[in-house]
Amino acid sequence: MTPAPGSAAQTVQPVHGTRLDPWIGAYADRTHGMRASEIRALFAVANRPEVVSLAGGMPNLAGLPLDAIAESTQRLVATRGLTALQYGSGQGDERLREQILEVMRLEGIDAHPDDVVVTTGSQQALDLVTRLFVNPGDVVVAEAPSYVGALGVFRAYQADIVHVPLDEHGLVPEALEEALTRLRAEGRPVKLLYTVPNFHNPAGVTLSLERRPRVLEIARRHGVLVVEDNPYGLLGFSGDPLPAMRSMEDDGVIYLGSFSKTFAPGYRIGWAVAPHAVREKLVLASESAILCPSNASQLSISTYLENHDWRGQIKQFREMYRERRDAMIGALSEHIPSATWTVPDGGFYTWVRLPDGLDAQAMLPRAITALVAYVSGTAFYADGQGADHMRLSFCYPTPERIREGVRRLASVVDAERELVDIFGTAVARENRIVESPEPDLA
Repeated sequence: MTPAPGSAAQTVQPVHGTRLDPWIGAYADRTHGMRASEIRALFAVANRPEVVSLAGGMPNLAGLPLDAIAESTQRLVATRGLTALQYGSGQGDERLREQILEVMRLEGIDAHPDDVVVTTGSQQALDLVTRLFVNPGDVVVAEAPSYVGALGVFRAYQADIVHVPLDEHGLVPEALEEALTRLRAEGRPVKLLYTVPNFHNPAGVTLSLERRPRVLEIARRHGVLVVEDNPYGLLGFSGDPLPAMRSMEDDGVIYLGSFSKTFAPGYRIGWAVAPHAVREKLVLASESAILCPSNASQLSISTYLENHDWRGQIKQFREMYRERRDAMIGALSEHIPSATWTVPDGGFYTWVRLPDGLDAQAMLPRAITALVAYVSGTAFYADGQGADHMRLSFCYPTPERIREGVRRLASVVDAERELVDIFGTAVARENRIVESPEPDLA
């Protein structure tokens, strides 16, 4: 007997499907802009012990007082377990929000606990802000290059990403002015200016103190909200932290912070500081997405901040990363003097421009074969730029591994230059494909 149309027994047949994905015709339009991260795609090989990974941005946690953290966590569960393991506030734990204010005061931010929304990492905060402000086709202005995770969020919400260049002093105000003026004349609404002002990911540069008020004035005049993404601001290698843009402008800036770089990413706790009306919508958006951030993670971080010398821990991180930065810059100078690079004054990354004619994306299979990994510059642009650059990370490997990784990378660069010198760029690419099979890392 054939089931009646619409009955529970009748099998639903998705339309316009394929054998690989029968639901392909049912996806929302916004999924069409989703693509795999070039960095995540490298993890399968880059995390092998025989590969020196200069690719990922994993913090080095070896200096954390793990025994003390374990003891604090045990005590937390024993004394406040029923709270830590329960649902919590959608805005985040009040005591932690008060402690976040102490952290932000180091960068001159004067706020109230009610201004803070705790999120599941600052990545979720960026997603929520984009969800609140960006309609399909709206413009988000972002630095060129820009953080790959932000580009993924903007694409997911069908934003039109327009890049504005950086130089050694950060975002170029004159280029920002020109871009916003042109976009207004074209009738293209600009909703957000996304910037990583301190120790930029991937470029390693810092927006100068002189430029910060100028950038804010331009954004204010054009009615554009600034999203200040600042995971690295306390990890400078010399001097005091620069004042945050949020410390200079309340109503026009949403500040994003994170404990992933200054403590540990596994807790997945970040935050946003936003103008009052925006904050209320952020809380509602967060509740609709996750109900509330993890109480266990929040109280664990709160306990750490209460009972440990977190400022001293950040100082140790700064010294450790400075040593690794020096190893990276020294190795580049010794082994790849034909390239140029930024010398970051903090953070995790240097941005390397390859010799003329070399293509970082096309060269990557040969690098993996040589047991060294990096991220091609193409990952950090929305418009296909960046093949002449690579991002090298110095945060995780030891100085010895960094030097060895750069030595391996130099051999790849030298081989590529030989191919380009002999055959030219196009033919060199064909030879590279023939000569560089997938590495056998089994």
